[in-house]
Amino acid sequence: MSGAGPRTELLWSFCRMQLPAITFSAAACDRHLQRTFELFRAKTEGKASWDKYLDNLYPVDWFIASACLEGHSKAWEHLFAARAGRSDCLLVDALRARAARLYPRDEEKQDCAVDDFWGHLYAPETPGSLPVLARYDGNRPLVPWLIRVFQNWHISQLRKQSGIQPLSEEEVALPLPTESDTRWREVFAQATREWLTGLDEDELLLLGLRLRYRMSQREAAQLLDVHEGTISRRTDHLRDQCLEHLSKRLVEEGWTGDDLSEYVRTEMHSLLLDDLRLSVDHLARILARHGRKI
Repeated sequence: MSGAGPRTELLWSFCRMQLPAITFSAAACDRHLQRTFELFRAKTEGKASWDKYLDNLYPVDWFIASACLEGHSKAWEHLFAARAGRSDCLLVDALRARAARLYPRDEEKQDCAVDDFWGHLYAPETPGSLPVLARYDGNRPLVPWLIRVFQNWHISQLRKQSGIQPLSEEEVALPLPTESDTRWREVFAQATREWLTGLDEDELLLLGLRLRYRMSQREAAQLLDVHEGTISRRTDHLRDQCLEHLSKRLVEEGWTGDDLSEYVRTEMHSLLLDDLRLSVDHLARILARHGRKI
């Protein structure tokens, strides 16, 4: 095998021991490893080394994704049976839960959202584009990455339907960092929910437009018919208010970390979007009371 030599041979042997039912050849392993290394390398402007790539690889997740692209039925069975982290629910159930938040009270749309996504895992959405699994580089856990891609892809579709610039392909497949210490993550999550509970409708609406619909300041200002500077000031105020509340709560619990940037980067986005107060349905009701709609 090429690339990192003996390390890639060990990788193939390890994955075959972990998943003996998946008949994935050493040659196919080498081919996919070269392919995913190039994906990873492109994100570092060509500076990444084989050793750095392999040091951070999730081997079994990478093996399953690569085998799925090869059309191995046993690999797809493993993927369908994968469980989604903290809730321990099946991946497909986690996707349905996300679809329910994105398309409330529309069960047909929810079902189509999940079914279409399964198809896009293996087949490209448009000619010349990559299928979802072919964008996975193996340097992050597969299941959380798939959930994030699913969510961002549908946010992009909602933006497109509303006449807003959809997310780029790179934004749809944003990486997920590894999880932080369990206790502090839970404290951070509780503090975030407390802060969100204290927001008024105008603040919730602005947060929803910026996060769920990924609107720019200019797009939000146009929708709400206010000056862009007003949106900028309100956004800054929300950010400062949030960080002040979170810092106070974590310090009260004994936090001695340097800052909250890691938790904000890894946890904040999903915590906010999972809250029903920032659901599409609730945001639509707030907009309706303002005499507007997306």
